[in-house]
Parts: sequence; structure tokens; C-alpha cells
Amino acid sequence: MVCERESTRSAPKGIPIGNLTSQLFANVYMNVFDQFVKHELKVKYYARYTDDFVVIADTEEYLRNILPLTCTFLKKRLKLDLHPDKISIRKYGQGIDFLGYVVLPYHTRLRTKTKRRMLRKLKGQVEQYKQGKISVTRLQESLQSYLGVLLHADAHQMSEDIENMFWWWMGE
Repeated sequence: MVCERESTRSAPKGIPIGNLTSQLFANVYMNVFDQFVKHELKVKYYARYTDDFVVIADTEEYLRNILPLTCTFLKKRLKLDLHPDKISIRKYGQGIDFLGYVVLPYHTRLRTKTKRRMLRKLKGQVEQYKQGKISVTRLQESLQSYLGVLLHADAHQMSEDIENMFWWWMGE
């Protein structure tokens, strides 16, 4: 079952999630969905951050049964659609792709796409620094932010690699 999504070419709706108030408003707006998931669907294992959420269940059948109910609720009550390309039902051992990480039974990895994006952006910021567009403080803050993201995953080697690449780019 895939949720139907209206195809529109209009500007995206919503507010940017980088803004702290946007995160607060998302929690207020999505609270009715949280209540629906907990009390109506009686989902035992559910996590949500802004508009990303994951449901964990014992059976695939249960997930397939609640998917159309979830789509209908989001559409009718909150005027939101689930993106059909972002719905997946997987075995827990395959990992749960959530918020840039892949959460596996005994460890957490950074998603490959997230790694690539992180490296590309950091290299771009080094270039901006070299061109005088950003300060050294801003550059160092960005590096520390990326290293902070890696602390939530089993990524010690990647942290070292990023720091080494950073200093290599700085020396170019």
C-alpha cells in the first residue's frame, strides 16, 4: 500500500526546520498525530522528530494495516502527505533509516548520503573561508557541529578522517 500523493508544482509548504521556533511549532502541530498513533493505533514503539517518524512493530502485517489509516489521518486532519519514496517496511536487522543515521540492533551508522553531504559542505565552507566569505570562528563551529553529529554514531574513524581532510584542505 502506498499513500496517494497529489502532484503539485507549487512552492513547498511549511516553515524551515532550522529555526528553533519552527521545531516548537512542529511539535504543537504534530501533537494530534502523536495522540492518534498512541491512542487510536495503539502503536507501542514510535518516534518522531519534526515531520519524520518511525514505527516499529513485531509484524509486517501490522505495519501494512496501519499505513492507510496513518495516510488518511495525516491527509484529513493535518493536510499532510507521506512521501511514497520515503515509506519503507524493513526487517529490524536491515536497520532503521532515521534522521541521517541507520540504526541497527547493536550499533548506529551514519547514512552514506549524509556522509557525502557533510564532506561536500565542509569542503565548501573551507573554500568560503579561504575567499574571506566566512570567519575562522564560523568555520571551526561548522567543523565541531559535524563532529558532534558523528558522536551519535559508531563513527570514530570517520571523525578522525574528517579532521585530517579538514586540515589538508586548509593547507592547500
